[in-house]
Amino acid sequence: MILIGLKYLIQGCNSYALLGSVKGKELNMCVSNHAVDGEEIGTSIETTPVECSLSDLGEIRLEMVSGSSLEPLWNILVRKYHYLGHQRIFGRRLKYLAFVDRRPIAALGWKTASIRLEARDCFIGWSDEQRKKYLKHVVNNNRFLIPEWIRVPNLASHLLASSVNAVTRDWQQRYGQRLFLLETFVNPVYFKGSSYRAANWIYVGNTKGYGLGRAGYEYHGLIKEVYVYVVERDFRKILGCRQRPFFWKCPISQKKEKADSMIIQRADYDPDLIDWEGLSPDMIEKLAEELVEFHDEFRDAFCRVEQSILGQYYLQGLLGEIRRKNVEAIALQYLGASRVRALQKFMTNYRWDDAVMLVKANTMLSYLIAEENGMITLDGSDIPKKGNESVGVSRQYCGNTGKTDNCQAGVFVGYTSTKGYGLIDRELYMPEQWFSEKYQERREKCQVPEGLRFKTKNQIGLELIRKALDEGLFPAGWVGFDAGFGSDSKFRDAVDSLQVKYLGDIRSNTLVWLNRPQVGIPTYSGKGRPPEKERVLEGEPPPIHVSDIASNPELEWDTTILAQGAQGPVIAELCFLRVVEHRDGLPGKDLWLVMRRDVDGKLRFAFSNEPEDIPKEEMKRAVTMRWPIEQCFEDGKKYLGMDHYEHRSWPGWHRHMTYVILAMLFLLRLRFKFKKKFLR
Repeated sequence: MILIGLKYLIQGCNSYALLGSVKGKELNMCVSNHAVDGEEIGTSIETTPVECSLSDLGEIRLEMVSGSSLEPLWNILVRKYHYLGHQRIFGRRLKYLAFVDRRPIAALGWKTASIRLEARDCFIGWSDEQRKKYLKHVVNNNRFLIPEWIRVPNLASHLLASSVNAVTRDWQQRYGQRLFLLETFVNPVYFKGSSYRAANWIYVGNTKGYGLGRAGYEYHGLIKEVYVYVVERDFRKILGCRQRPFFWKCPISQKKEKADSMIIQRADYDPDLIDWEGLSPDMIEKLAEELVEFHDEFRDAFCRVEQSILGQYYLQGLLGEIRRKNVEAIALQYLGASRVRALQKFMTNYRWDDAVMLVKANTMLSYLIAEENGMITLDGSDIPKKGNESVGVSRQYCGNTGKTDNCQAGVFVGYTSTKGYGLIDRELYMPEQWFSEKYQERREKCQVPEGLRFKTKNQIGLELIRKALDEGLFPAGWVGFDAGFGSDSKFRDAVDSLQVKYLGDIRSNTLVWLNRPQVGIPTYSGKGRPPEKERVLEGEPPPIHVSDIASNPELEWDTTILAQGAQGPVIAELCFLRVVEHRDGLPGKDLWLVMRRDVDGKLRFAFSNEPEDIPKEEMKRAVTMRWPIEQCFEDGKKYLGMDHYEHRSWPGWHRHMTYVILAMLFLLRLRFKFKKKFLR
């Protein structure tokens, strides 16, 4: 019906109608149109809402409409319903409409990239000459519209993911240019950018309030967030460049200067956190100034100076000498009883962007410790909680207590190199029951994002690993993960498909063969139903538990120093064996079995997908890079209040963990700057 209507429209008819339904939801759309020189002006559209789940919406078809009979429909929708409207675009461009059956549900537009965009340019790291040469390999998502009458959760992120493949393919076919990167702008006055983040776009900074006018670049004062999507993961190798930091600061008010002065005067780092021996009074004062300067570098995450002040005190509280590092204790220590509520609102309700903060923190950490062939590490950390009101809490296995308990479960990603280590990302696991209708009121109360869908811990972990690899901040030859992830063969396969080496912990009862057994379809004896599937042939040795292998007295173990700890070297014995994994009753892949025996006799086991001829020293190096994420959890809970929070909301949990990551980064930067090991 759309095609018929457009045919009449192009021939000069002044109206057409789109009528239909989506899974029982009526959609009426009447468009009256007047054309001048072939360009439509003046339209009126009446609609009725479509409200359903993404699965109930039906099959979504994304169609490129540039130069087709459907392009006028794209122009009408964008002109009438996009807050920026529609202006004629010159140069290279592509327009897309998304349809369910023949009904339009969204419009997307792409054009040539911005000539100068400092946040993007710093993320890429190219020079002016490289930008001139390679800018054609970047395109800009300049329009994205889902009309207000289409109210389908998760539709936006789904369409963004689909459009990446479409524009990458179509841009090369039409213009002969392979795309490396996509970019877009998000106006924080109207949008939070959550759909782009859900579709794995990366926040890289803010614009500076300038636009290209007739007289060159002119200041207009409208600050927008800049997001990019990495199409070609190795684009920096192709360009021959390296990412550089992007820092933009707001003006500092007198109120902020006064707060800075008070923080410096009241610096009281946890005495168990800082090694004060040998530090002069000048050095101690310098440490307080360092905290203020450090937090100022995250100023563009905040909408107001007052928010930055509250955030600075929260960071001071995590580093300070407070027994329980929760909001109330921090506020009472540094701000007074009258400001407790303000600090609570800062962590749960105030509008500021912890994702911006995390991106900048990772950029800083990258410049401190990133190196080729490092390791991205993945692990879970569970925190017991009383009651049922905190976001994501339920009775589930709690690693902290070693049993099924009432707790929250977080998934964390870190990075390790020979220079150091740190946490780089976090996400709260939401049990499936939290997405039931019974929990709707609780989700709203806890401010759970409306578009959030249930994901297993392994799905969350895989997404975080992919994000870390795609961002390109942390070069990784290895990925390490604990047994909760490594015992899942599908998860290991997914990591393997990312073309990285992995070292994944497994459980002690994991079955393997020491030699590959023969398989086949057993000979039919003539009785019963003939066998249809392969199985391990009779007479072949059965698989054995990896714990039974470790008890073999003939194994050769190598003593290895895993790290230099505060109490001396951390020593363990390592043994490497080539084995065949047991998968659904059949032999699977040939893998390395890595066995570690600590000085207390505790055994740990891991699989690695490295080829058989890998040097043993490289395997040992991987083992030494695997443990630091556990050290991050220990330091965070012992010194930095990682498990002291009392926030019940989704934003509160993520913001708290972001500040814990910042506290770890601050201490690491102190070590690098003053050449001293501060953390005991």
